[in-house]
Amino acid sequence: MIDDRPHGGLWLEELTPGLIVRHRIRRTVTETDNIMFTTMTMNPAALHLDFDYAEKETQFGKPLVNSMFTAALIVGISVHETTHGTTVANLGFDSMNFPAPVFHGDTLNVETEVISSRESSSKNDRGIVLFEHRAHNQNGILVAIMRRNALMLKRPID
Repeated sequence: MIDDRPHGGLWLEELTPGLIVRHRIRRTVTETDNIMFTTMTMNPAALHLDFDYAEKETQFGKPLVNSMFTAALIVGISVHETTHGTTVANLGFDSMNFPAPVFHGDTLNVETEVISSRESSSKNDRGIVLFEHRAHNQNGILVAIMRRNALMLKRPID
């Protein structure tokens, strides 16, 4: 049976350790992104929502972008070239670090490295891949690094 689902992602066999994908899509984070995401997720932190507070009471002098939005954006940017149409499920994050803040107006670019890849021990049509996603802002500063496991499909047999 031929799998005719649209996909741009890579099959398990293509996700070899050491592979680095520099994603072509970049994204500028807007104030609207941050306010909508923060309020939709019920996060009342003044650090993200209150410009006066951020200016007077934080070391940054302006609101920080919600780190959960940053994480979601990074994974989203990576989807088309890594997992679109070839993933079964996201299995979880091993680590998530934010070494530098993200602010409104920052443009993020992302690269993904395959850290490990193995066949499933229980299903012969899939396997588990450990991805490391790294995001830099427009100045080349590393703003996020995270590792996530995904259950990936093998290439369908014709």
